[in-house]
Amino acid sequence: MENYIVFVWIIFAVFMLVCEALTTQLVSIWFVIGGVAAAVTCIFTDSILIQTIVFVTVSLVALLATRPLVKKFLENKKEPTNSDRLIGRVGIVTMDIVNSLGEGQVNVDGKIWSAKSADEREIKSGANVRISAIEGVKLVVEVM
Repeated sequence: MENYIVFVWIIFAVFMLVCEALTTQLVSIWFVIGGVAAAVTCIFTDSILIQTIVFVTVSLVALLATRPLVKKFLENKKEPTNSDRLIGRVGIVTMDIVNSLGEGQVNVDGKIWSAKSADEREIKSGANVRISAIEGVKLVVEVM
């Protein structure tokens, strides 16, 4: 067989490496490894079938062996914010909460927050409420 096939595998591996460098996720590094393995296989055999089998096998093994580990490190972790500490706390309604109008405010620890009712009920000013969640910049509250 011609010697050019080793260059095809090397060019393929380099192309996959460039693709990998252009992404923020690991998506083609396994094909780089498989391409290099297939290029090395060219030293031992001229069979394109065997080279292709080596490429596919090494790529799959590399993928299966490393993907869970890589995914664990690249996984987006939720970073708690200071506002998360408000969940479960008690506040006082300072402006009637009317979800249909998008109105309502609650005073929690001396700070005024936009709020909405968790159960769609109107909550009158002066009522004590418990914060059950935060959606965007609004507190989701329940009457105590």
